[in-house]
Amino acid sequence: MERAKRRRLAETALCVAAAIMLGLALSTWQPFRLAEARVFDFLATLSPPPMQSLAEADGGIVVVAIDEPSFAEIGLQWPWPRTLHAELVAALRKAGVKAIGLDLVFAEPSSPVADQALAAALGPDVVLAADESLIETPHMSQLIRTEPLPEFIEAGARVGLASVTLDADNVLRRMPTAPDIFAAELLEAAGGGDRGEKPEEAAAGRLIAPMGPARTYPTVSYYQALDPENFLPPGYLKGKIAVVGRSLQMAIPAETGGADSFATAFTASTGLLVPGVEIQATIADNLRHALSSRWAGLPLLGLAVAAAALLAGVAAFRPAGLWTLGAGLGLVALILAVSAVSFFFLRMFLPPIAPSLAVTAVLVPLAARDITQERAMRREVTRAFGHYLAPALVERLARDPSALKLGGERRELTILFSDIRNFTTLAESMKDEPERLTQLINRLLTPLSAAVLERGGTIDKFIGDCIMAFWNAPLDDPDHAVHAVEAGLAMLAAVDALNEELRAELGETAPKLAVGVGINTGACVVGNMGSATRFDYSVLGDAVNYASRLEGASKECRVPLLLGAGTAAKIGGRLGPLLVARIAVKGRSGVSPVYTVASIEPVEEATRKRFDAAVEGLLVGAEPVAASFEVPALEHLYATIAAREAHRHPSPIPGASEVRAETV
Repeated sequence: MERAKRRRLAETALCVAAAIMLGLALSTWQPFRLAEARVFDFLATLSPPPMQSLAEADGGIVVVAIDEPSFAEIGLQWPWPRTLHAELVAALRKAGVKAIGLDLVFAEPSSPVADQALAAALGPDVVLAADESLIETPHMSQLIRTEPLPEFIEAGARVGLASVTLDADNVLRRMPTAPDIFAAELLEAAGGGDRGEKPEEAAAGRLIAPMGPARTYPTVSYYQALDPENFLPPGYLKGKIAVVGRSLQMAIPAETGGADSFATAFTASTGLLVPGVEIQATIADNLRHALSSRWAGLPLLGLAVAAAALLAGVAAFRPAGLWTLGAGLGLVALILAVSAVSFFFLRMFLPPIAPSLAVTAVLVPLAARDITQERAMRREVTRAFGHYLAPALVERLARDPSALKLGGERRELTILFSDIRNFTTLAESMKDEPERLTQLINRLLTPLSAAVLERGGTIDKFIGDCIMAFWNAPLDDPDHAVHAVEAGLAMLAAVDALNEELRAELGETAPKLAVGVGINTGACVVGNMGSATRFDYSVLGDAVNYASRLEGASKECRVPLLLGAGTAAKIGGRLGPLLVARIAVKGRSGVSPVYTVASIEPVEEATRKRFDAAVEGLLVGAEPVAASFEVPALEHLYATIAAREAHRHPSPIPGASEVRAETV
């Protein structure tokens, strides 16, 4: 019995020692430290510093945002003239601000007049931004510092380094280490001497206390600060520190990124970056109110890991049971509580992950040694959980993991674009009745969509009053061109039917709707298109662009349904395409024939050839032929084309009807 206890004690001591070494080793590994930094992000967002009470203590900081309203009001392209910045400095100074920080790098000269105006407005209460960038090559690393123009410094302005250092995961957590950082110079310009800590103290890896997500600070637009008497409450800026910089109201997603915008502790929860001007305000508040935290050093962290491992060893010394699990969870909860108390009350971040892993590293192997029956039960549970899986889905993803990735495949498709004619005029006529316009458009798009879906098409998207659809994807359709043309004819019939309904309902005041349809067949790429986080099943390719151009050209050609040569070739034996015109479209070289279909009933080959030959004559300026095509729809179509070409060729060319039609 004593021997068993001694053996158990030795095994427990071995597990405790191994857990301590594991915890210390992981604490020096950068990927592990990034995981610990995520814990800091979570704690920092739980209880950010109270902005209002800090502002009441000394006036606070206000952000003067170069934002969308300012661009709209000022009406100038960026960069703005420096005379405008000079006016801003004068307006802020007149409004009673204590200091002005321009988070802008004026490193290059502009016009002499503008530079002189800005220099005249500067003074010791103004801080200009400098920048540092590290240039790395295979042979050397060079740190380059960009300073404002000497004439601005000579005018008395202060210069502060606005560069910040990001962690390995590109998140801003640490205070700048340079002795002349922008925020410190700004506080000096505002009076200095009352800061809770100095930049030298923050240099030893202290952690920034984030004030909140983007737009947490009181913010006024640049144009408002130019004229505070008219745009701001009386005395709003008096006694405050003003920081000027880019701060767009349209928040920048973290995956998109942006110039002078940074991920902070709040980015994980909001997904948005924080503008650099608010970062500078945050650093200034951290300095003057002593808000930054210290990351616990390795000796203190080692002590915490050792204490956690020893307590876990005591809990695991007796045979394992449910209480062992409870003891382990209790120890982890205690570690989390100590870490939170240390962070919120002592301003020291003691990472809880390594001590928690030490508890796990002690309890798990010792408990696994004791509970063999429970291990058997775990195997049963594992098999039971297998019934909750979807084997067919897993097998499918295993065969084709790319199904969940961006990309597509190349295949031949038929693409259709349908657009309402004169929609702008229609919308303007109903500008006072937007609800009625919406009902009317929905009433039209419903049968048009049905025409696509009933013939096996895929609706790609609705673009306002336009429908984009395609055939032969995702399911194969050997007759995709025929089905697309049939859908186009059905759309035209649906519009006629709706016009009859509207005329019966509203009488002669009813709007007369019309659509143009463009259809083209060609090679495209079809698949998941978009970003890594959000994508749509769509198509890309020149054939798609040409289909859209055909829809637009249908109005000029005076036919509601226009087909490309690729589609005409596909349906030649089924629907009898008829030559309409030869056109040149934007973005494509040369002239291409375009076709239409009179009805769903095919046209005899001989009749079609006679029609095409007659149209060829019209296209080169010949007089219309007095021939009958035996089909009323073809007679009407030929008359329409003749009228169109007569407008284009007022004087027919003698003998021009001696042409040969191109057949498809």
